[in-house]
Amino acid sequence: MTVTVQPDARPDLTRPGVGVVKASTWDVGTPERQRATIDAIATAWRSRDWPDTGLLSYTVHRGEDGRTLLHYSQWTGEDAYQEFVRTLRDDRNAEIDAAVPGIERLGLHSYEFYRSASLGGDDRRVPGCVVIVDVEFDGPDAERGRDWVDTVFVALDSEPHPHPGGIAGHFHIGTDGTRVLNYAEWESADAHREALGAPGAGIGSPTGPWEKVRTYPGVTGGGVNRYVPALSLGAGT
Repeated sequence: MTVTVQPDARPDLTRPGVGVVKASTWDVGTPERQRATIDAIATAWRSRDWPDTGLLSYTVHRGEDGRTLLHYSQWTGEDAYQEFVRTLRDDRNAEIDAAVPGIERLGLHSYEFYRSASLGGDDRRVPGCVVIVDVEFDGPDAERGRDWVDTVFVALDSEPHPHPGGIAGHFHIGTDGTRVLNYAEWESADAHREALGAPGAGIGSPTGPWEKVRTYPGVTGGGVNRYVPALSLGAGT
């Protein structure tokens, strides 16, 4: 099968048949190298057939920081991903590394999609910004991760005046039980900054449910990073 560029440069976050999601970050150093790496990824992938190992989609996001790239891929299952690694990954990475030497690969995590939340307004809007919220726990417990997400849903419902720039949040539970990832879609980076900077008008109002999120036991770390959807690939005919 050929490789095609998908509409809007973003994945279908709730597509059926996804058994595992892989998310990783590359540090490439500069905005110029970001653009060059995205071009190299597109060239390496589009010059080859789409893998028949169970890959459903592959999306690359450009970090607002001017140096990172977020990779988000959907697979039918862990076995499909491992077969791709065994047979097809190295030649693609070698071509990309030859085009942009010195890429630092910061880590890869595996997730299962859990549930999505509307952040208000029209969910059909095309996001101009993707906000990745990482949450880390002090030990493996997938049920705790799901409970944390459920607590966030209650808090979202408690927002008196949600910021109109929010579109949706898509929550994933780490397969090792130690982390949660929220792939949140926003109209723009400015809208997300406004929401963070104005409690009571967007995210984290001083309500009881949000206090439970902020003080949830066992949370040891995490982060919030903004990206722009840059390239999304899928199988053609």
